[in-house]
Amino acid sequence: MNDSPWPNPLVRYRSDPSVLLHGGQYYFASSVMEYDRLELRRASSLEGLNTAKPVVVWRKPDSGPMSLLIWAPELHNIQDKWYLYFSATSTHAMKGNTRQHRMFVLECSDPDPLTGKWTDKGQIKTALDTFSLDATVFVLKGKLWYTWSQKTPNIESNSNIYLSEMANPWTLIGKAVLLSKPDYEWEKQGYPVNEAPAAVTHGNRIFISYSASATDKHYCLGLLWADITDDLLNAESWHKSPDPVFMTHLENQQYGPGHNSFTKTPDGQDVLVYHARMSTEGEGDPAYCPCRHTRAKIFHWDDNGMPQFGVPPPDHP
Repeated sequence: MNDSPWPNPLVRYRSDPSVLLHGGQYYFASSVMEYDRLELRRASSLEGLNTAKPVVVWRKPDSGPMSLLIWAPELHNIQDKWYLYFSATSTHAMKGNTRQHRMFVLECSDPDPLTGKWTDKGQIKTALDTFSLDATVFVLKGKLWYTWSQKTPNIESNSNIYLSEMANPWTLIGKAVLLSKPDYEWEKQGYPVNEAPAAVTHGNRIFISYSASATDKHYCLGLLWADITDDLLNAESWHKSPDPVFMTHLENQQYGPGHNSFTKTPDGQDVLVYHARMSTEGEGDPAYCPCRHTRAKIFHWDDNGMPQFGVPPPDHP
């Protein structure tokens, strides 16, 4: 069975990929190398995203809280409206080891998100006014949920994973629960990081993958899960894999796979979309290396209902 039937890389020079299958079409959002705009692509197949024309739907302003370093956009369709979640900052200054990003969302009420008008719905505000990024949303048990990464002042890490319920697509409601912080050595290579959560359901469980360690060859995926019948806002409901579930594969020359999203093939197979590097080398800050490319592979479920991501396949046309 070929778990990588698409070109690898699928989309070159695009990191932090997010793929949404909606209305029989695949929509693609990602960070661009210049970090200055939000682009969308659309195709009738995953492979079609490889050559689909990118459409710029928003450009950063010259000043203000969304004027620099536009990171990791995600497109979602919620009650027939489109939403783009992303993080941005107004400064290159650092506090400790972290940037000063906050999370924002745009809304489009038109049927076509590539040609429609996008409206700024403002910052997604959390209980902490600290570095925050990489939000995603999902619907479960009739509720809209928001999971994201954020710096916590009393925890020695760059970012941790949180979960909250939403009152609407731009407002959190009630308490937030800390789902995960960097506990294991494989989560602390270069920097202690838990970021980029992505949610998928299977059977009676909700799974949240996340990325850990610095964004170089040490970058990898971890996994959290809970029973959907349990209280998701109770930290005791959640379990965490003690080992990474997707990581660098030297033989296949795939380095630092991470920041994933989930989608499906037209016949219902589960697909992991992620970025990875072709090399361990890179100059300067690895977040600016143009060697990160979007990739995709089919993954499977074992007899216990747990995802088996396998290894990142080698490059192929």
